[in-house]
Amino acid sequence: MPHQKDDVYGDHISHQFNEELAELKTEFLKMGGMVEQQLNDAVQALIESDGQLADEVRARDKAVDQMEVDIDEEATRVIARRQPTARDLRLVVSVIKMVADLERVGDEAKKIAKFAIGLAEEGKAPRGYVEVRHIGNHVATMLHDALDAFARLDSEQALQIMKEDKRVDEEYQAATRSLLTFMMEDTRNISRCMSVMWVLRALERVGDHACNLAENVIFMAKGEDVRHTSMEEAERVVGHTTE
Repeated sequence: MPHQKDDVYGDHISHQFNEELAELKTEFLKMGGMVEQQLNDAVQALIESDGQLADEVRARDKAVDQMEVDIDEEATRVIARRQPTARDLRLVVSVIKMVADLERVGDEAKKIAKFAIGLAEEGKAPRGYVEVRHIGNHVATMLHDALDAFARLDSEQALQIMKEDKRVDEEYQAATRSLLTFMMEDTRNISRCMSVMWVLRALERVGDHACNLAENVIFMAKGEDVRHTSMEEAERVVGHTTE
């Protein structure tokens, strides 16, 4: 049975409504691109001891915050003006939820930049930078893939991101254990290692937010909420056709 007209994104009698939904998606992806850059720059600033780049990351955070406010306001206007139903409503509601996750990724990037400045001032690079680079690349890929899954409404790609989150958690725990061992061997390393542990924690949180984005993509595509469910249940939902 084919979808009803109002159950397909960008397929409405009202050309203006089509444009409003397209603009909402475009602005969300624009914010996503800004946050991706913030994350990548923050990790680079830390690893390369680049205090100037870290300062730039912190300064750009206000622009990310403003985009969250602007997109929220536009989404609210769409709901009030168009009273969307079915998939369109899921799109608008999901965007409101997902911009909050993007804003929090921006906050984590700002936090990493703050530690990058402090560690650069201390000079000697502590242990843990290899793990920071590895986990940083991992969660950056998850974030990028989540945005791509949103753009293409790809629930299968979103499911893979959810599976990656468990791997990030395991990598984070292993890196933390390694740093704790190093600190116990030489207490002079405690301050610097604690800073790196906070950076790793921030990166682990980015993975959680990427997972949240993926869960919302599945909700948009399938109409079922997979938050707080088992992976088996999420796989069932993704494998179920909405046709």
